[in-house]
Amino acid sequence: MIGSEPGFRSCLAQALGLEPEQLPQPDGDHDVFWRQWLAGRNLGLVPIEGPPSFSWPGYWIAAFADADGRRDAVLMFGVPSGSILDPSGLAASGSIVEAVAVAPFQLGLDAVAPYGEPSGRNGAVVALLVAPSAEAPLHRVAEANAVAGRGLEGDRYADGAGTFSGTGRGYELTLIEVEALDALAAAGVEITWEDARRNIVTRGVRLNTLVGHHFRIGEVECVGRRLAEPCSHLQRLAPPGVLSGLVHRGGLRADILGTGIIRLDDPVVPIPAP
Repeated sequence: MIGSEPGFRSCLAQALGLEPEQLPQPDGDHDVFWRQWLAGRNLGLVPIEGPPSFSWPGYWIAAFADADGRRDAVLMFGVPSGSILDPSGLAASGSIVEAVAVAPFQLGLDAVAPYGEPSGRNGAVVALLVAPSAEAPLHRVAEANAVAGRGLEGDRYADGAGTFSGTGRGYELTLIEVEALDALAAAGVEITWEDARRNIVTRGVRLNTLVGHHFRIGEVECVGRRLAEPCSHLQRLAPPGVLSGLVHRGGLRADILGTGIIRLDDPVVPIPAP
């Protein structure tokens, strides 16, 4: 964590053009929470190399520490950069020990709703896939028991045994659009649904728009957390061309809010915000 929770929150809020009380209250590990929360908004915390000499005509957040061991976040700006928000008053007596820049993953997206809003159009489940352990082949099932707070029974992520199992949010369920896989095939990259290594293949719903929104798969309520972007791990297990072909179309990471059975052909239905 760059600084104390109140200090970092104040700096992050100003960098985002918000008031501190407009930001959510973290649960669990603060560093994990803020990185995952930002990821759902097309933003990340990029480590800065050589932060004492870094300059940037934009906001960046530095961790200052003094001789007594006190440490907190300071919001920096400018070329050369100076402190513009110093919640603990450490900028004058301390030195920079770490820093991050708040940066978008994908340029050109709206800052408030980067992936758009759900259209209200329903989709459908065309495949359900589970694997018993990390890197084990996925196999298709006709139905699966979705367990709130865990994942699909019989799948590695429900048991915390997946390659990317971790703390925080978005580790329970992954989805991908069949339309994205069809586009890969049309570009000459032959990939099976199993190769994509997602739990649910959908048709007719734009999964990116479900980030930050509740939705139902059949009778099971879920919430979209962030995009399931492709990575070198997927590229290693799948045919060449998968990584570049699925950039920003790699699917959705979601959590399960209600236990129930998910079946083939179940509708995928966005839940309107109250």
